[in-house]
Amino acid sequence: MKTLIIIQARTGSRRLPNKVLLPLAGAPLLERMIQRILAATADFSLVVATSTEKEDDPIRELCRKIDVKCFSGSLTDLLDRHFQAACEEGADVVVRIPSDCPLIDPAIVDRVLGYYHLHADTYDFVSNLHPPTYPDGNNVEVMPLPVLATAWKEAVRPSERELVTPFIWERPERFRIGNIQWESGLNYAMSHRWTIDYPEDYDFVKTVFDELWSVRRPMFSLQDILDLLAQRPDIAARNAHRAGID
Repeated sequence: MKTLIIIQARTGSRRLPNKVLLPLAGAPLLERMIQRILAATADFSLVVATSTEKEDDPIRELCRKIDVKCFSGSLTDLLDRHFQAACEEGADVVVRIPSDCPLIDPAIVDRVLGYYHLHADTYDFVSNLHPPTYPDGNNVEVMPLPVLATAWKEAVRPSERELVTPFIWERPERFRIGNIQWESGLNYAMSHRWTIDYPEDYDFVKTVFDELWSVRRPMFSLQDILDLLAQRPDIAARNAHRAGID
């Protein structure tokens, strides 16, 4: 059974253009995020799914440089882009992680994937987002290819095509939905914004990397970030006004 992590990425972000190529600790954001995901211990393959647009050539070039597979598909129909990438790679299980999660903790990737594989006969879709509890920016969604194929065939609403998975998780009467909650018992989903969509988000993420990243400990954890923010509340304040905003 082949598990494939798909990172959707493009350069044409409306609110923060070229955000996936902005520098973090001396490398493009997308490269640093890929490194963090690859630090997970689960058995998976990985592909970056970008668009066929010329403006996304830098993403293809980066993937060639760091020896990561890259699939080019529809600019606007992200459901089709994910499905076609999964088919090309021969995936049995598809994992969706968007490229705006450069602080994602590899241990969370392992936890969600591990839970899915232990309960593959029980659930059609497993994530840590319905409802979310982890700090925003640790998004992991897992589904078997036939479930993604059903969404690809039947989804018609623009939001279902653009956001990839709503067709599935909005139909709990049809699909068996599993959710992973943060084992701490806390809920920081609406209060701790670790995703990147705005310039102030980049300021926050860059500062976290500047403070924590090193050759000795490049894969700092969720707890390392929380400890830093406890010591330096000024860092969290940089994008706190965006917390809870898509």
